[in-house]
Amino acid sequence: MSGASLAGRVALVTGGSRGIGRAVVLALAEAGADVAFTYRRSAREARELQEELSGRGGRALALVAQEGERLDARKALEVVRAELGPPQILVNNAAIAQELPFLEIRDEDWDRMLAVNLRGPYVWCQEVLPDMLEAGFGRIVNVASLGGQVGGSLQPHYAAAKAALISLTRSLARLYSDRGVTCNAVSPGLVRTDMTRAELASEAGRKKLASIPAGRVGSPREVAEAILFLASEGASYVTGQTLNVNGGLYFG
Repeated sequence: MSGASLAGRVALVTGGSRGIGRAVVLALAEAGADVAFTYRRSAREARELQEELSGRGGRALALVAQEGERLDARKALEVVRAELGPPQILVNNAAIAQELPFLEIRDEDWDRMLAVNLRGPYVWCQEVLPDMLEAGFGRIVNVASLGGQVGGSLQPHYAAAKAALISLTRSLARLYSDRGVTCNAVSPGLVRTDMTRAELASEAGRKKLASIPAGRVGSPREVAEAILFLASEGASYVTGQTLNVNGGLYFG
């Protein structure tokens, strides 16, 4: 576990009820942060996670929000500010995936992918940045993907959205780092989550696994540890970067 201390910090994690998001929520809370997290459909998992953190003596909030809907973001942030305080750490984790050959992607598939995976982080960044700039401190970490770096054969629209998210990360770093707000991306490779279950079961997934120098699939906690570092004081001179957590599958 990282030795980073986030005592006194307020963090917001999107898509925090399952998978990588859940691991991030737990890691931030263990480091001392008060953590709010959003979810869409996983109400039971969200409630259980909030109760787990509260049972440990921490402050936690589970909030329903649809990625890309600005009104949802504003309502959620009103609650966070009232209950915990203004967020100083934002982790844009919520995402969707869809495996389709390029010629079978419909306009609605494309639009939904970008609405969740790109518009969502854009909205949250716009809504949270004023608080960070006023405080003179902020950490934004966007969860990208290996697909956004190398392209996607069965998820080209997902890869395009994640590539754009990496570009947005660099833009925000250029704009706000001199005001105390860093912005970085973490790019997971093959990680065992609900989202990757189908890929891991496929022939293409097995071939990808065989090509990983580390010889195994990653865990959500390993991705969370990288995010925890970027959210910490120790990463104050790290900005505009994409930190690869992929077992050597892609060296960048």
